This record gives sequence, C-alpha cells and structure tokens, in this order.
Amino acid sequence: MNRVLRNGLAAASMAAALGFGFGAPALAATPKDMLVMATMLDEFSTLDPGEVYELVPEEYIANTYDRLVRVDLKDPSKFNGDVAQSWTVSPDGLTFTFKIKSGLKFHSGNPLTADDVAWSIQRTVLLDKGAAAVLQGIGLTKDNVLQRVKKIDDTTVSITTDQKYAPTFVLNVLGAWPASVVDKQLLLTHQKNNDFGNEWLRTNEAGSGAYRLVKWTANESIVLQRFDGYRLPLAMKRIVLRHVPEAASQRLLLENGDADVARNLSPDDLAALEKSGKAHITAVPQATLLYLGLNVKNANLAKPEVQEAMKWLIDYNGIQTNIAKTTFKVHQTFLPEGFLGALNTNPYHQDVAKAKALLAKAGLPNGFNVTMDVRNGYPYSEIAQAIQANLAQGGIKVEIIPGDNKQTLAKYRARQHDIYIGEWSADYIDPHSNAQGFAWNPDNSEKSAYKMLAWRNSWDIPDLTKETNEALAESSSAKRAQLYQTMQKQLLARSPFVIMFQQVSQVAARPGVTGLEVGPINDLVSYLHVKKQ
Repeated sequence: MNRVLRNGLAAASMAAALGFGFGAPALAATPKDMLVMATMLDEFSTLDPGEVYELVPEEYIANTYDRLVRVDLKDPSKFNGDVAQSWTVSPDGLTFTFKIKSGLKFHSGNPLTADDVAWSIQRTVLLDKGAAAVLQGIGLTKDNVLQRVKKIDDTTVSITTDQKYAPTFVLNVLGAWPASVVDKQLLLTHQKNNDFGNEWLRTNEAGSGAYRLVKWTANESIVLQRFDGYRLPLAMKRIVLRHVPEAASQRLLLENGDADVARNLSPDDLAALEKSGKAHITAVPQATLLYLGLNVKNANLAKPEVQEAMKWLIDYNGIQTNIAKTTFKVHQTFLPEGFLGALNTNPYHQDVAKAKALLAKAGLPNGFNVTMDVRNGYPYSEIAQAIQANLAQGGIKVEIIPGDNKQTLAKYRARQHDIYIGEWSADYIDPHSNAQGFAWNPDNSEKSAYKMLAWRNSWDIPDLTKETNEALAESSSAKRAQLYQTMQKQLLARSPFVIMFQQVSQVAARPGVTGLEVGPINDLVSYLHVKKQ
C-alpha cells in the first residue's frame, strides 16, 4: 500500500471520529460552522505557552490565549490592545504601564485580572524554558522578574526593562506568545513541585483566547471549540487542525471537500488546484529562513574554507526552480526581506571549481564524510537530497538522517548534529529577533542559558555578540539598519550558516472560505474572522 493511500485511509478514520466523513459516492463537505485545516503538527511536544519554542505551536497559542497587545496584521509597525486597554511609557523609557480591560474571563470562567497578567510573564521567565529567551530580550531574568513585573492594582501592570529600548521593540516582545496570559488560579490547582502547573499545561489549556482546546492527539489532530465568552463574535464553532505530512494527501482532502484549508502543498499541487478552480491560493511572504547549520565541533566544518566551499556548491536557483518554486525564494542573509536593515543580496551560486579550490586550501582535496539531520516531509526531504547531490560534486559525502521534527530539533538543541537543515522564524517583527539567533552567543559553554542558533552550532563569537548588543541599543533607525547590514555581510563571508531561502507561505482554501489571516510569522496567524459561505 503506498503512503498516500495509507494516509488517506487514516484521514478517513479521523474524519469519522470527528463527526464528518468522506461520503460516497458524493463528495463530503465539512459543516458550515467548522473549519478543517490540513497542516503539519509534528512540532508539538507541549501546549504550554511558557515552554513552546516551535513554529506551528505558536499559531495554536495565538488563537487560544490572549496577551497584552497584538501587532496590527495590516500594519506591523502598529499595535492594538488585546487585554490591555491602554499603555504609557515612563519619561526614562524604562517602565511600561498597562491598564487591563474590565470584564474579561478565562475559558474556566475565572476573571482575568492584572494579577494573572503579571504572574503569567513571571511564570514564563521562572520556568526558564525555551520561550523565556524572548522575554530575556528586554532584560527579564529569574533573578529580577518578580521586581520588574508587578501588579499595581487589579487593573494595572507595570513592566520595567533593564535598559532603554525602542518602545516598538518592547511591545513586540510583550505581544509575542511567551507573554500569553494564563489562568493563575487554575494552574495553581494543578501545580506539582512548584512547576507552575507546567506538567498539566503540556497537554491542557488555560487561556482566554477566541478558541479553547477540546482535544490534542499528538501527530494526529488538534480540535478547538469557539469560546462563547469571547469579546468578539466568531463564525466558526470549531477549528480542526489535522496532521497531514504528505502534500499530495493535503491536496486530495481539499479537492474532496474533507479539508477547507491546506497549508503545506507542493508547487505542483498548488498550480493544479488553482487551475481546476477547486481552491484559491494566497501568497504571504514569511519571516522564515531555511538554512544549514554546520556544527563547528566537527573539525572539518569548523574550517572557514569548508564553510565557504559549501556555499559555492549549492545550486540555489536549481533547488528553488525544481523543488520550492512558489513556496521559497532564494535569500542568503539572516534578515528576511521586509525587515529593517535587510540586505537583499545573494552573492552565492553553484561554482564547483571555486568550491574544490577552497576544499583543497582547507587540506581536504578529496572531500570528507558528514551526516545531515533532516525533518521528514516536503520540502525538507527533497531539498536534502538535492543538497546531498550538490555537495557530492565537491567530494563531500553526506549521509542523510531523517526524523520527525521533535527528534531532529532535540538533537540540534543538544549540539549533537553535524549538519542540520533548519528553519528559523522571527519571534517578533524586529531585526533583533534574527540577529540574536544567528549572530549572538554570549556564553558558548555547555551550561549556557542562551542556547540560540550560534550556540547550537558551537560558534563562539564575542565580537559579533557585542555588535548585536550595540544594534539593539541604537535609537536611530537609520544607524541601526546600517549596523545590521554590516553584520549580514560578515556572516555571508564567514559563518557556519548556509542561509538559502526565505519562505513564501501559500495558503490554499476552498471557494467560500474567507477571513483566515496569515501573518509573516506563525504567532500572527488568526482564526478570528474565518467565515464559510
């Protein structure tokens, strides 16, 4: 039995379990008040917003939890209040004071107050999981968060940063998923060994967002139910996210009416659907980069000549044209197009002779053997095979090690890889989010509390770390842009990162489905205004 057919049978079983079926011989149709989305859910290892640090889980949290503010999807330079009614900034630029809207409730029925807001931010920092790194960006640490994040009264919260930043940077951080407001009263009833309810929240939910969790089945589905106590009317009673890793299976579900939206279709599938009129396609540039991380613990990968040779061996345009097409575009710098300071230059192309000369200079004229960890599914497997063939032209023999995203990420985060094909998506729409990932590593030791991308690849960069800090503190936008461009040029010339593509999200929806808002990052995907005719 081939993979597509087997997946289709599994999908049919899931459809029946959720109360809608394929139907025969007539095509099935999902209920008018239910949106079924075919996507990839293999990143999920926890549902706790204080622990999540993966892309698709951020989208889940964005629709089940509130936070102080939200970026305006129509104009990312502006912010709208979420639970915050209004906010002010102190004259010294350090303290942000928020007034909380009255009458808000959690899904449990408990009232949402300033105490919940302050405790939620404190909780993420004190948990000290991956999400805490975002809040560390404004100086909140385990040692100071109880002093710097305070409930003033039942409707007022104050947050004091460690230094003066641009207000938009602070609001971007406080508008991101790690600052999601959780139900303090509920979580304390589930607390074990002072874990702030973390064990329970890994598989449950404690939010106040537009939708509440009904059920999460790992690597299978997430079912959300409309929160009728939400402050805005919602057309969809249920949102069902289904794990469908094969692009062909996503297309089949969409064509048959068993899914309303598909998020991971191949370029060929997208073209066929659009031509048939069975779906309308929306292209959304994403703040997501596809790159190779080269672990410099590997003596060969640590050589600058090898790093540069690999950049000259890859056929970027060929991969984009033959595999990625409309879903990725060639992009070789660490700031996505559209960000302040983005350097939209792509100097590398396949030049095997130049690469071989660099390998010879590195003392590796015959190449070397190396492993590459790759996430299962399109387009990662296909891109990995193309890169394997590209590097082989220079004598670099790559063994591909496939795995689901949880497996490959765990290995990467433990610095146990040689080469890793990774995605990096900005945590918020500010250049520091990416600079902190690629060009910042204040502690390269195994016990570091700052395990960003440079650390994961064992790249010790005190000078670049200093430059990243200086760019973050720069108040002039023009000067700040220049600093980031200089840093991007440095990483292009020498770094253990082979940045290849910027993602372009292609959302396929059946006719009559409107209102799904997909922003440049997963944390800015909203189901609020979804409707079906």
